[in-house]
Amino acid sequence: MRAPATPSLTSGLLTDVGRQRQGGVNQDAALALDLPQGGLYAVADGMGGHAAGELAANLALDALSQSYLDGRGQPAARLAQAVQAANLAVLRHAVGEYVGMGTTLLAALIDRGAVLIAHVGDSRAYLLRGGELHRLTEDHSWVAEQVRLGHMTEAEARDHQWRSVVSNALGGEERVRLELHGLPTQAGDRLLLCSDGLSSVVTDEELCAILARPLPPDTTTRLLVNAANDGGGPDNITALIIDIHRDAPLPTYGLPVRRDDGPMYIDVLLTTQRGNSLMTYLLLMIAYFTLLGLMLVPERRTLIGLVGTTILLALLVGQRLTQRRRTQSPLGAPAATTRPGTTHSRDASVTQPR
Repeated sequence: MRAPATPSLTSGLLTDVGRQRQGGVNQDAALALDLPQGGLYAVADGMGGHAAGELAANLALDALSQSYLDGRGQPAARLAQAVQAANLAVLRHAVGEYVGMGTTLLAALIDRGAVLIAHVGDSRAYLLRGGELHRLTEDHSWVAEQVRLGHMTEAEARDHQWRSVVSNALGGEERVRLELHGLPTQAGDRLLLCSDGLSSVVTDEELCAILARPLPPDTTTRLLVNAANDGGGPDNITALIIDIHRDAPLPTYGLPVRRDDGPMYIDVLLTTQRGNSLMTYLLLMIAYFTLLGLMLVPERRTLIGLVGTTILLALLVGQRLTQRRRTQSPLGAPAATTRPGTTHSRDASVTQPR
């Protein structure tokens, strides 16, 4: 009798109200959706009052999953469009008593041997690989921007009065601004998606120590939530872990590259993605016709090979220069992500920076 095959991945999630939120309302929500060649996972941290924040987070995850399942095209574009659908779902319900509500959204799509990360707000994604913890997202918040600019340390940011003020969230405007990038996965990888109720309390060093323990995802999420509560539990806490057990082939499409200039509007992002796909097709076409010419006209193979190689190298260099120009601000530092008038706070008593 053949032993059952080891699953390619396992996951676990846990969300907790924390110890200091009044009324026992949890404005966090999480999603774990199995797909034929991977899965869709997400964390949302709602804001705008107890009822509004809880509604916003759940609306976003429902719209995200339904839009992705109903969508067509390459997974990267489908994921971005699903985030836009989630944004509109929150925005259209932000009327009456729910005016001003919003939510962060962090989604991870596992597609064969790759993970795509879509990110809006200050929930975080981490990757544990080879005993080292790598942060895969940058917070879209006023405090995080001050840290990036060198005006504040990480330790100061943890206790700052404006640490809950985010500069980007779903429900703020018609077109969502998001970051989207992908990376190959390896057997043994452990991914963590979490709300700031965990990351703002438990240090990266502590996260690494807990995640590195050889325990299943469900057990590890409980340890993470306990650590946040032991640190005071000032906010709702959500932890979602995905373990990659087997290597898998990379998808046939190109993975979006991580950029340094912050979130992009959805239409600009999709245009950039389409441009990258067209360049890939062009490179493949030139390589194909170069090889075809070498076979059909062998007496001119030196000239054909030289011309084809020169064109390919010129296009590759041009593409690299264009990407570098797009991913750097004029001063060579990450561009600011704070936009006047788009800040959200989980605490209505906080004065929002302008």
